[in-house]
Amino acid sequence: MKRAFATAFALLIATAAIAQKQPVTHETLWLMKRVGAPVLSPDGKWIVFSVTEPAYDEKEQVSDLWLTASDGSTKPRKITFTKGSESGVAWSPDSRRIAFSAKREGDDQAQIYILGIADGGEAQRVTSVSSGARSPEFAPDGRSISFAASEYRNATDDESNKKLTKDAKDRKANVRVYETFPIRSWDRWVESDKQIRVMTQSLDPGSKAKDILGGTKLVAEAGFGGTGFGGEGGESIDSTWSPDGRALVVAVTTTRNSAAYAEVGTDLYRVDAAGGEPVRIAHGEGSYGSPRFSPDGKTLYAKFSPNNKKPYNNDRIVAFDWPAMTGERTVVGAPFDRSVDSFAVTSDGRSFYFTAEDAGLMKIYTAPANGSGNATLAIDPQRGVYDSLQIAPKSATMVMVGRWGSSINPAEIVRIDPVAKSHRNLTDFNVEQSAKLDWQPPQHFWFTNKDGQRIHNMIVLPPNFDPNRKYPLFVLMHGGAASMWRDQISLRWNYHLLAKPGYVMVMTNYRGSTGFGEALAQSIQADPLRGPGNDINAGADEAIKRFPFIDGSRQIAGGASYGGHLANWMEATTTRYKAIISHAGLSSLQTQWGTSDGIYHRELMVGGPSWENNPIWRDQSPITYAANFKTPILLSVGEHDFRVPMNNTLEMYAALQRMRVPAKLLVWPDENHWILNGENSRFFYTTVADWIAKWM
Repeated sequence: MKRAFATAFALLIATAAIAQKQPVTHETLWLMKRVGAPVLSPDGKWIVFSVTEPAYDEKEQVSDLWLTASDGSTKPRKITFTKGSESGVAWSPDSRRIAFSAKREGDDQAQIYILGIADGGEAQRVTSVSSGARSPEFAPDGRSISFAASEYRNATDDESNKKLTKDAKDRKANVRVYETFPIRSWDRWVESDKQIRVMTQSLDPGSKAKDILGGTKLVAEAGFGGTGFGGEGGESIDSTWSPDGRALVVAVTTTRNSAAYAEVGTDLYRVDAAGGEPVRIAHGEGSYGSPRFSPDGKTLYAKFSPNNKKPYNNDRIVAFDWPAMTGERTVVGAPFDRSVDSFAVTSDGRSFYFTAEDAGLMKIYTAPANGSGNATLAIDPQRGVYDSLQIAPKSATMVMVGRWGSSINPAEIVRIDPVAKSHRNLTDFNVEQSAKLDWQPPQHFWFTNKDGQRIHNMIVLPPNFDPNRKYPLFVLMHGGAASMWRDQISLRWNYHLLAKPGYVMVMTNYRGSTGFGEALAQSIQADPLRGPGNDINAGADEAIKRFPFIDGSRQIAGGASYGGHLANWMEATTTRYKAIISHAGLSSLQTQWGTSDGIYHRELMVGGPSWENNPIWRDQSPITYAANFKTPILLSVGEHDFRVPMNNTLEMYAALQRMRVPAKLLVWPDENHWILNGENSRFFYTTVADWIAKWM
C-alpha cells in the first residue's frame, strides 16, 4: 500500500513539473545568448569565446569576448566591452595575449587588435590597413602576426592599394565589369578587381604591414583566389605559420576562372614571411584547406576533398612530412566513410581527434596521428552535436575542449574527457532557461527504401504531448542536399517552434544527406529530386505506420533551399499534403543552373549541360508539371539570394496563379538565402503557422 501511494505521489509530482514547463516561443529562442566557438590557449589553461546577446533591433545587439579557465576553476568573465563585435581570435604562443579583428571607433575598416590577458588593460590596435584586416595569427616567436586582407589585383602594397581605392571612388561610371566566372556568391557580387592577400607585420611600434603575395606571379594568375567566398568578411584564405617562423603555408587556387566548366581545386603553397615568389608544395585532383602543424613541427596536416566529377565527397585529413614534403601524403584514419569537420592533434603528437556527422549527431573519433591505423569512435553521444574541437598543443596533460548542444540544449563550451567518454560544461549561459521549456529530444527511427538504402529519420513531439491523441504530421525537408537533420537547435527551421501548434514533426535524412557515408550522399547524382522525394514520402508513411498518435489524413510539408526545391517537387508530384511551405526553392533545374552563383556542380548532379538533351533537366524540374499544381503553397524568397535567385520563386508563383492554385508570396527586400533579421523571422514563423492552420 505504501509503495503504491509513493508511486502515485511521484507520478503526481512529475506531472506537475511537466505542467509548469514554459512554452517555446520565438522570443525565447531568438533572445537566447549565442555562445561562439572556443579558442584554447596553447598551454591549455584558458579559453576565449564570443557571446552574442541578440535583439530584435540589430542596433541593440551586443557581442563581446569572454574568458574562462579550462578546468572550470573560474566563472566566465567578459573581457571586451565595445559596441562592435570581435572575430578571428588567436592566442600568442606564450598564452599571454590574444589578437582579434574588430572595427572600433575611429576605424574605417576592421583592424587587428591585441589584448593582454595576463596583464589586463585595453586592447591596442596594431594594424592600419586601408582595406581592413581579419583572421590574425601569431608567428611562433610571438613577435609578428599574419592576417588576411582584400586588395586590388594590381596592388603590390598598401600604399598602391590606397591609390587604387581612390581611383575607384573617383570613377564617375558605376558599373560592374566581368570577363570570367563566378560573378556572385550567396548574397554579394564578386569584386572582380580585388583578391584575397596574406600580410605579415612585426609587432614592434611603428611597423607596417607587408603584403607577402603582392607583386608575385601567383596572384597575377587569372584564376587566383582563396578558399571561398564566405560570411560577412567576404573571401577567405587558409594559412598558418611554419614552425620556424620563416614562412607561411597557404591554401589557394589558380583555376577559379574555370569554375563555369570544371571543378576548381586549391593547392598548398609555401610563402616566405619576408616575401618572394610562393612555391607550390602540395597539388592533387581536389582541394586542400585548413593547414596546420603538429605540436613538434614535423608534420603538416590539411583537409583534402577530391575532385572526381561526383557530388559531395568526404573531407579527409592528410599528413605530410615537414619540411621535406617528400613522398606520398598519408591519409589519417583511413578508411573512414564520414566527412571530417573540426580536428586536433594531442600534445604528444601520437593521437588525432576529430568530429564528424553520423545519423543525426556529431560524434568524436580518434586515429593514430601518423596514419598507421583506422579511425575509431572515441565518444558516442546519445544525442546532440560536438563541434569546434581543440586540444592544447603545449599542455603536459590532455586538455580537450569544444562545444556541445542539442535540439533542447543551446550550445555551450565543454571540457571533453575521451577516457571517461563524456564532457562537462564550462559555461551555462542558457542551461537554466532551456531546462524550463516544454520540449523533448527527438526520437530516431530507420527504414529501408525501395532501393535497399537505410534511411534515418527523427520525429519531434509537440508540447503537452498526449500519446492517446491524434496529431497532424509536419514533414520538414532539409537543405543542402549535402547536410543532414541534426539533433541541434536551429533558428531557421526550429523543430519545436514549428511543432508548437500541435504537430508531430518528421525529418527524413533522404538519399543525398551527409553523415551516412559517401555512397548515400552521392546517390542523388542523376536523380536530384525524385529519389529524395520518394524517400521523404516513404519516411512519412513509415512514421504514420509506426506511431499511432499521427493522423495520416492530415499532412503538411515544408523546406528551404534544397528543402525548398523538394517542397516545389511535392507541389508538382503529389497531393498527399494539405499545404506546403517553400523558401528559396528552384522552379526548374535549368533556371537554377543559369542564374545561381555556381553552375558546374549542378551539371555534375544531372550528368551534363542541358543542351545535350539529358532528359533529367526537364523530368526533374517542378515547373514541368505545373498542370498538376493543386496544393496550397506559401512561397518565400530573399531579394539578395544569389544561391537560389528570386526568379525561381517568381516563376513558381506565376505558374500557380496561372493554374489558380491558392498561393501566398513573401518577398524579403533585405534578406538573402536566410531570414536573418529577428522581426522578419518572427513574421515568417507566424505566417507559416497561419498558412498551415488555414488549410489543415
